[in-house]
Amino acid sequence: MTMDGHSARYWHRLDDGRLQCDVCPRFCKLRDGQRGLCFVRGRTDNEIVLTTYGRSSGFCVDPIEKKPLNHFLPGTPVLSFGTAGCNLACKFCQNWDISKSREFDRLQDSASPEAIARAAVETGSRSVAYTYNDPVIFLEYAVDVAKACHERAIRNVAVTAGYITAEARDEFFEHIDAANVDLKAFTDRFYWKVCGGHLGPVLDTLLYLKHETDIWLELTTLLIPGENDSAGEIDDMTRWIVEQLGQNVPLHFTAFHPDWKMLDTPSTPTKTLRRSREIAIANGMHHVYTGNVHDYSGSSTYCHGCGELLIGRDWYELSNWNLTMDDGKARCSSCGTEIAGVFEAAPGSWGSRRQPVRIAA
Repeated sequence: MTMDGHSARYWHRLDDGRLQCDVCPRFCKLRDGQRGLCFVRGRTDNEIVLTTYGRSSGFCVDPIEKKPLNHFLPGTPVLSFGTAGCNLACKFCQNWDISKSREFDRLQDSASPEAIARAAVETGSRSVAYTYNDPVIFLEYAVDVAKACHERAIRNVAVTAGYITAEARDEFFEHIDAANVDLKAFTDRFYWKVCGGHLGPVLDTLLYLKHETDIWLELTTLLIPGENDSAGEIDDMTRWIVEQLGQNVPLHFTAFHPDWKMLDTPSTPTKTLRRSREIAIANGMHHVYTGNVHDYSGSSTYCHGCGELLIGRDWYELSNWNLTMDDGKARCSSCGTEIAGVFEAAPGSWGSRRQPVRIAA
């Protein structure tokens, strides 16, 4: 059995003749014709290939807040795309038709890195997001697209679970400007039982991003009733974030809705999101948000110095804008407190539109 694909990086040969993929901590060991758990990296003859290079599940221009990123060029459009497959096995996956796909006919759009960068310019997008499924598994394609985007002054956004090895992460993140990392829980039990992975490598990625790169970082935790939403776990997690990453890293608590293999689990009550936000703020976090629910106060940005409303948000529509720029830094218009993030003098005006895009290969 052989498979077509683009030569992949980060693998080595074992003494028994198998090839080990070294992109993520799963370290899949493959004989000829086998694919890794992600399904898109596989062995053909004497190399590992990426079978989805240049192939996408679709392109769409979204508001940057949908990634979610609330402190990175607010109000601007981002050209978003993904491929197929995933290196985790989350039972609650809300993009399971893409991430768990074994049918490549779902990948209906083909595009070179240069074509994607050109489309970003033509659609007025300020950045390109690697999302829908985890871009770690299509590393070679994502890196080439990111390089092409930077040549056209388009920024790059990674939406990822952070499940990547130390060996591969330097290259993957080299051309990334902002990242939203899914911190799915704060126990290894949850990662193993619900996602088929481990917590440790994710924490390592977060420490790397914060302390060894200049990438703007935000976090997302999907709260699932009875699984990762206890007050004690939220307390432990947010204390770790403050101590290890700092007070300025924004955290998004988002609501679970029954999907894929967790259809019998109830949706997350809004009160759980609000309680978790209160715990995080009490532990010293400056910017904590609620998502997947209509919660104006929980989705808006406030000054941690004086409490002033800085950016009003109604879903993805921006209203209030009380930031001033001073020597490239954003400050509260009322008290002058510096607000961490990547801001400009005025917000974008993209709003909540979702615009599908077809790209010529």
